[in-house]
Amino acid sequence: MQHVSVIGAGTMGRGIGLVCALSGLSVSIQDKYEKGIEDCKTYIEKQIKRSVERGKISSQEAAEKIENIDYHQVIEKAVSHSDLIIEAVPENMDLKIEIFKEIDRYAPQHSILATNTSTMSPTEISAQTGRPERCIALHFFNPVPKMKLIEVICGLETSDETVDLSFQFGELIGKECVKINEFPGFAVSRMNCLIGNEAMNMVMEGVGSVEDIDKAMNLGLNHPMGPLELADLVGLDTRLKNMEYLHRTLGEKYRPCPILTKYVKAGHLGKKTGRGFYYYT
Repeated sequence: MQHVSVIGAGTMGRGIGLVCALSGLSVSIQDKYEKGIEDCKTYIEKQIKRSVERGKISSQEAAEKIENIDYHQVIEKAVSHSDLIIEAVPENMDLKIEIFKEIDRYAPQHSILATNTSTMSPTEISAQTGRPERCIALHFFNPVPKMKLIEVICGLETSDETVDLSFQFGELIGKECVKINEFPGFAVSRMNCLIGNEAMNMVMEGVGSVEDIDKAMNLGLNHPMGPLELADLVGLDTRLKNMEYLHRTLGEKYRPCPILTKYVKAGHLGKKTGRGFYYYT
């Protein structure tokens, strides 16, 4: 595997692109918005230069890694010579299916098509392509450069070869992979969404302050980040979409907390907008 394409230059896409570039892979990043591409490029180059400052790579290596990344607004150009294409767009099934159809049309026949979804069915997404055996879900975690896990989720027709190559890719970029059988929410999101939703219910019920509930989880259960802080980091709009999907597919216990819906309606989406359960400057 030599060339990876990432579709979507948001928080997850730019993180995936960065770790691939730092691991020596050639990378193409696509986003339909010019500003998204500009922000992504600024972020990646800044992080690579920080690696030089920390003594992890030389200035020459940094220049080579930056040179090995190209940016596109058109999917066709981004995927035309890729070994692995990772879709990292918002959690919207119709959008993901539309993108997978386009990727399938232009990607080489040997390419693996992966979705970075945290909850949605890779079987349903891959069924819209002519190569379901080469489709898979690779669920990265935020922030991608720091989080070591990739959940590898097979669709109904995903081949063993695709799974093996996905594990090899994970090892190449320094991640640990776990194989999870497809079910709504997979493993991590299914548990994490429940924990976060219960924390939001506790805030709404006056059980404790945002800070104290997060601190209790930090110190009482040794979580590195409280569930409310984590929801802010993920994005409350993304968390709401996940909860709505799990509510539809798994039932009543996943009904989104009303305060989550209220925050999203108010435009308080977490860290990316400067306000969620916490304020950010």
